[in-house]
Amino acid sequence: MTQDFDPARADHWIAHGRHPAHAAAIARAWRDFPDLAPDAPLAERQARGRERIAAMRPVNDAIAAEGAARQEATNFAFTDRQLRDGNGSDRDIAVLRGRDEHGYGWDLANRYADGWYAAHVGWPHRYPDGIPSRAPLADRRAAYDLGFTAGGGDRTDLFDAARRAIVAGMRRDNLPPAPTVTLPGRPLPGNWPKPGDAPRPARWSRRLAILSAGDIGGDPAWDFLGLLRARPGAGAATVIVLTPAGFVCANNTVRSDVAEQMSADRDEAARQLGQLLASCEFDDILVTLQGHDLDVLDAIAHVLPLARTMERTRNSRLQQRSHLRTWLDRGFADGETRAQGHIRWGKTIAAFYGSLGEFTVRHVGPAPGRGHLIRVETREGLATGYAAVDGTPLTPEIIVSNKAKLRPAMATALRAFAAATPIMAAARAA
Repeated sequence: MTQDFDPARADHWIAHGRHPAHAAAIARAWRDFPDLAPDAPLAERQARGRERIAAMRPVNDAIAAEGAARQEATNFAFTDRQLRDGNGSDRDIAVLRGRDEHGYGWDLANRYADGWYAAHVGWPHRYPDGIPSRAPLADRRAAYDLGFTAGGGDRTDLFDAARRAIVAGMRRDNLPPAPTVTLPGRPLPGNWPKPGDAPRPARWSRRLAILSAGDIGGDPAWDFLGLLRARPGAGAATVIVLTPAGFVCANNTVRSDVAEQMSADRDEAARQLGQLLASCEFDDILVTLQGHDLDVLDAIAHVLPLARTMERTRNSRLQQRSHLRTWLDRGFADGETRAQGHIRWGKTIAAFYGSLGEFTVRHVGPAPGRGHLIRVETREGLATGYAAVDGTPLTPEIIVSNKAKLRPAMATALRAFAAATPIMAAARAA
């Protein structure tokens, strides 16, 4: 949250990723039950907080329900896509059968599949009650029983388990030999990990970002290309955008509202991307494509150059923006020096801190005036007397405008000090 954030304004909640309807309800609750003055009696301030929480409970419940429904839809879509691509299993088929034939949600469809698969492979009837679930226990057991019966199980038969084990063994013996699977020579972009602060920083001139046309324009807070270009030195990076017309350089982007759809010709898409990346070498690649756009890139992944670090943004829109910022924090310009290595983060009762080598950076608290103060220290105390390789002195006390920027600022300070020269510190001690 920024310093000027007003919880009674819906547009401020929308800017932080809330749906307009949810933002309006939350802002209304804050207007109806604003905070009392700090000198008001404690009991009255606590009562006001409870009133506001009660007013926001319906919208919080709606947000939770929508999130659960969206997660279920995503899980079913992934399972369906696995089957279409030939990567699914018999259990995946049972999951979709539980949904289509019995109207089960994700949790109950999986319990149905557990029962069906147990009967199919000859296992005894056993409820998987230890698996966390939001569904009532009775419903989970009923779904398991239904799946167990559909898979050929008969709990009234004394010899049911032995019969099914024999049938399952015969079924395995009659299966054709498994085909030889040729693994791809490189991981597909859809399998790349999310950005983190552990990989080595890279110069902007050796970085590649592949964005979607939907990530460009509109609200500046969600314009990924704008966020990238706002970073000092990021103009040296290579940025490619997947538009409805195909892959283009970021300087020649086509708006995402173009009516025509990109051609399904994978050879043409591969040719476009290959021309843009011809004779290029990269140390760090980021992909922000999602859904169908990511499938397009997976299909022509052989065109992408191999790099030391290959990552992609994922999950919700808010998390994708957070992943992008993490990736941006690892870039630095030519002539600048950054230390590599994994930053060890921690939190105590007093402060949030991070360590790299001999340096530790801590969040001290509010800075004089506005902002938050972070301090770089060594075992001897405040890290004074250090300079960058170009001789620029490094300041061990840094003011950050708001808490949302604390971790990136702390990581930047740590990598700058860890790459600095201690000559000035040694001369001062002498």
